[in-house]
Amino acid sequence: MTQSYHFISGLPRSGSTLLSAILRQNPRFHAAMTSPVGALFNSVLGELGAHGEFAPLCTEAQKQAITRGLFDSYYHDQADKPAIFDTNRLWSSQLPALKTLFPESKVICCVRNVAWVMDSIEKLHRKNAFDVSKMFNNPSERGTVYSRLETLAQGDRLVGFSYQALREAFYGEHSDSLLLVDYELLTRHPADSMKLIYEFIGETPFVHNFSNVAYEASEFDAHLGAKGLHSVARKVEFRSRATILPPDLFEKFANMSFWLEQGGSRANVISYKEKERNKMASGEMEG
Repeated sequence: MTQSYHFISGLPRSGSTLLSAILRQNPRFHAAMTSPVGALFNSVLGELGAHGEFAPLCTEAQKQAITRGLFDSYYHDQADKPAIFDTNRLWSSQLPALKTLFPESKVICCVRNVAWVMDSIEKLHRKNAFDVSKMFNNPSERGTVYSRLETLAQGDRLVGFSYQALREAFYGEHSDSLLLVDYELLTRHPADSMKLIYEFIGETPFVHNFSNVAYEASEFDAHLGAKGLHSVARKVEFRSRATILPPDLFEKFANMSFWLEQGGSRANVISYKEKERNKMASGEMEG
């Protein structure tokens, strides 16, 4: 059986684990939290690149065969699944390579207002007040909400890297392979959102149970010092609440949703804007 590969990427705390938990209800699909394939992919390219000792011994065709083999090897126990969804935020920065290896693949990028991304991470940090999270390298970085968010926003850290990688993909030559799914829309209108996702990946629609969705990776989260990072509530619903961020910090990150203005990109976007509520209800997708 020939398997198809698709990818889940985008911003952290924006619904990627929730989306995977929903997708895995379909017996045709395998989806889960972030896999090690992305890290292995980067490591292999580094070893076979210009700074690697064996770079002169490896042809372009061999590089492609080796990196493709990472996927087939890691998912060998999912051979009965026609479609594999691999999750990693770095895939947004690797579209040229992904499209070479998997020309028909699609990338679903989960997005959310960045202020609420920061708020969600900060809420998790405070919930685990007696744990030292691996998201921060030293007491200075994790000292206050200001230092924590400044750290997260750096280009080589959790939010900053994801955001920059997403922008690269959104304005890049393979942007038509992207579908950006807004967290609020996914949680408010899961059935409509999934209908559009199925259309985008070219799969037959499936009736999902949005009242019985659950996913946990408690051991993995505890190892990170971030218990609850990959926990998904049983019922898909939007929970409104006030932010826990200081007003100046919330405002600093609130206007970074570049995907709401699609000039210069061919990406497909399911976004939660007032003027698009009717589009969503009628099953239209802004492209």
